[in-house]
Amino acid sequence: MNTANFPWLTFIILFPIAASLLIPLVPDKDGKTVRWYALIVGLIDFVVIVTAFYTQYNPSNPGLQLVERYPWVPQLDLNWSVGVDGLSMPLVLLTGFMTTLAILASWPVTMKPKFFYFLMLAMYGGQIAVFAAQDLLLFFLVWELELIPVYLLLSIWGGKKRLYAATKFILYTAGGSLFILVAALAMAFYGGNVTFDMQAIAAKDYAINFQLLMYAAFLIAYAVKLPIFPLHTWLPDAHGEATAPVHMLLAGILLKMGGYALLRMNAGMLPDAHAVFAPALVILGVVNIVYAALTSFAQRNLKRKIAYSSISHMGFVIIGIASFTDLGTSGAMLQMVSHGLIGASLFFLVGATYDRTHTLMLDEMGGVGQKMRKIFSMWTVCSMASLALPGMSGFVAELMVFIGFATSDAYNPTFKIIVVFLAAVGVILTPIYLLSMLREIFYGPENKELVEHEALIDAEPREVFIIACLLVPIIGIGFYPKILTQIYDTTTSQLTARLRASVPSLAQKQSPTTEAVSWRAPAIGPS
Repeated sequence: MNTANFPWLTFIILFPIAASLLIPLVPDKDGKTVRWYALIVGLIDFVVIVTAFYTQYNPSNPGLQLVERYPWVPQLDLNWSVGVDGLSMPLVLLTGFMTTLAILASWPVTMKPKFFYFLMLAMYGGQIAVFAAQDLLLFFLVWELELIPVYLLLSIWGGKKRLYAATKFILYTAGGSLFILVAALAMAFYGGNVTFDMQAIAAKDYAINFQLLMYAAFLIAYAVKLPIFPLHTWLPDAHGEATAPVHMLLAGILLKMGGYALLRMNAGMLPDAHAVFAPALVILGVVNIVYAALTSFAQRNLKRKIAYSSISHMGFVIIGIASFTDLGTSGAMLQMVSHGLIGASLFFLVGATYDRTHTLMLDEMGGVGQKMRKIFSMWTVCSMASLALPGMSGFVAELMVFIGFATSDAYNPTFKIIVVFLAAVGVILTPIYLLSMLREIFYGPENKELVEHEALIDAEPREVFIIACLLVPIIGIGFYPKILTQIYDTTTSQLTARLRASVPSLAQKQSPTTEAVSWRAPAIGPS
C-alpha cells in the first residue's frame, strides 16, 4: 500500500465518528463492553495520528501537508478540504492523546453509557476536523457540530445546575459562531472570485477598513472560546457542572480552538488588521492573567477555582500572539499545548477528589492527605506544573512569552514594562492560590466526618496511570522543549515574518530583538 496516497486526515476524522454510529449495535447491558469499545477506537485513532506524524509530516516544511481535497457541494464551492501544518499538527496530536485519556477517565460513568461514549467519539472526530479544515465554510460547520456533543454531555451528565450551564455554553458559543459565518461569507465573496479556500482567502487584497471589520468579527467569536474577558463567564459555570472527562476535553482541547483560530485566521489572513488590534490583544491578555488569578484566589468552589486558573493561563497565549516575535508566537503555541496537559490533569484530579469527598467546597475539606497519599502527591506535582515550576512545560511556555514580548520592537518600552510587570503579578498570584488550595484540602483542620468516611480511599491504578501519562509530556517538554517546538517553529516563524511585513518599519529588520523601535502600535499612543 502506498501510504503517501492514503487519506490520513479523512480517516483520522471520520473513523471515530463512524465507530460512534456502531455503538447501538454493541451488545452491552452494564456499560463495561462499550467503554472498552470506545477506548480501543480512541487508541486506534491516536496510533494512526502518531503514525501519520512520524511517516508523513515534515517539520521543516512550513506549508500545508497531508492535504486532501474532495468536492462536496460544488454549487456552493464547498469542498472537503483538510490539511495540517505547524499550527494544527501539535493540536491534532494533543486531541488524540487527550480524548483517549478522557475516555479512560470515563470508567465510572454508569448512566446511559452507550450515549455517553457515542458523544465522546463523535466529538473526537469533530475536534480534529476543526484543526484540520482548510475550507472556511467547512471550518464553520465542524466548529458548530462540535458544540452539540459538549452541550449534551453537560446537560445530561452534569451537576445540579447542568441545564443552566449547558444553555449558557451553547448561547455564548453559538452566538459567537454567527460572527464566523458572517465574516467567512464576506471574505469569500470579496473581490471578483468567490472561494472558501483558506489559502485563497488569505491571498486576497483586502481594504484596511474591511480587514478591521472582519478581524473584529472573528475576535468576538474566538474570544468566547478562548475565553477572553469579558466573554469568559460561561467557562466557570460549565466547569462547575461538568464531569471529569468533560473537564479534560474543555480545558485540554476546546479552549485551544480559540487560540488556534486567532493564529490561523486573525493573524494569518488579516495581518494588517492584526497590527492595529495587537495592542488591544496585549491589554486583554494582561486583564485575563490578573483578573482571573485574583478571582481564582477568591473562589471557595474547587472546580471554579481551577476554571479561573485556566482563564488566567490563557492570557499568555493572547500576549504571545500579539508579540510580533518568533519567540513570543512560539511561546503561545507551547502554552496552548502545555495548558492542555496541565489543565486536564488538574480537572481530572478535581473529579477524583469529588468522587471521594462528595464536596467541592474547600471549607468542607481538610486533613485528607493521610488517607489519600497518592492523590495528594499527584495534586502537588500537577499544581507545581500549573504554577510554572522550572522543569515543567508551563515554565518554558510562560518564559518564552515573557521574553518574546519584552524583546519585541513593536511596542514602546514604557508599555512593555507595564505589561510585563502586571503579567508578573499574575504569575506571583498563581502559586499563592494553588498552594493555599493544597493546604486547605490536605493539611487543613480535619473534617472528622469526612476523614473517617469509608469512601475516602486512595487513587486506583487507572487514575495513577492517567496522571502519569499527562506528567510524562509535561516534564519532558519542560526539560527539552524542542521536542515540541520543532514541530511548529518553521510555520510560526513564517507567520511572524508575514505579520512583521505588514508593518513597514518592522519589515526592514531581520531580528525583532536588536534594533530600536520606530513604529508604535496605534492603541499605545505616540512615542
